[in-house]
Amino acid sequence: MADPTNPSDDSTDDVTPAGSTVDGSPDDSDPPADRTPDGPAGPAHGVAPGARPGEGRIVLAATPIGNLSDASPRLVECMTTADVVAAEDTRRLLHLANALGVRVPGRLISYHEHNESHRIADLLRLVEDGATLLVVSDAGMPAVSDPGFRLVEAAVEAGLEVTAAPGPSAVLTALALSGLPTDRFTFEGFLPRKPGDRASRLADLAGERRTMVFFEAPHRLEPMLRALADAFGPARRAAVARELTKLHEEVRRGPLDELAEWASDGVRGEIAVVVAGSTAEEETDDVDHVAAVEQLMSTGMRLKDAVAAVAERDRVSKRELYAAVVAARGK
Repeated sequence: MADPTNPSDDSTDDVTPAGSTVDGSPDDSDPPADRTPDGPAGPAHGVAPGARPGEGRIVLAATPIGNLSDASPRLVECMTTADVVAAEDTRRLLHLANALGVRVPGRLISYHEHNESHRIADLLRLVEDGATLLVVSDAGMPAVSDPGFRLVEAAVEAGLEVTAAPGPSAVLTALALSGLPTDRFTFEGFLPRKPGDRASRLADLAGERRTMVFFEAPHRLEPMLRALADAFGPARRAAVARELTKLHEEVRRGPLDELAEWASDGVRGEIAVVVAGSTAEEETDDVDHVAAVEQLMSTGMRLKDAVAAVAERDRVSKRELYAAVVAARGK
């Protein structure tokens, strides 16, 4: 669950030669004749012996989100047989290989959000020439809040084969542990950092009936939860899952206002936030709140004061209630 505002810096590890050991040091053996240890990605590089045009494919493989024991045998097989591995951070991929006790003989290429647009053409060319391309992110499934979508889109457009080696997912794990409805859900990724943009996005989700899953950086968790409480109401049920599958895994469940208060002490680790969807009862409550404001205004109270009084009494967002009253009066 990479934070797009804090990308990994693997500029010094842009390309790891084929034939490297898991710690990145050169192998004593000579590289295969069809692979050169450096140079641009292209038809002459990274293609397996005997591979023929039209036989290449892309494999999206999920990596552990915390517990290395969750690495699947199929992931290990892909790591040891792929001609080319496109990794969000090649150093982390090599650390994973080392921990799993496997060697990655294929050529490693960095592939992250800051270089994917100009990597795609070269990667597709390798696949067109018969190479098996393994795509991995730092944790979880590529293309889900991680690089990969644009490559898959381009591969589909080019008529190339794309498959997946499924595995760990922070989205599904957090959802399953949340205690909230799982039959219908939506993944919203990271919310915008700017308060205005964030409020606008949450306003669009105010009536969302499905359970929502978000990612957030630990240092922004408290303001994010308070923004959710403002948009959805402080009593909306939610869960904060951190360090999933790791030693200090924790899932906190409760109303948004209580979770925001808990987060004010500081939270560490990789975080997913799961929020219950809107209910018909909440929508009825919105109508009741508007009616309460209208009743107070009929006694001569100003709109602003009436909204403040009802919001404090019923523990709802003043801003959202004010907007609802204005919308109702405009109908």
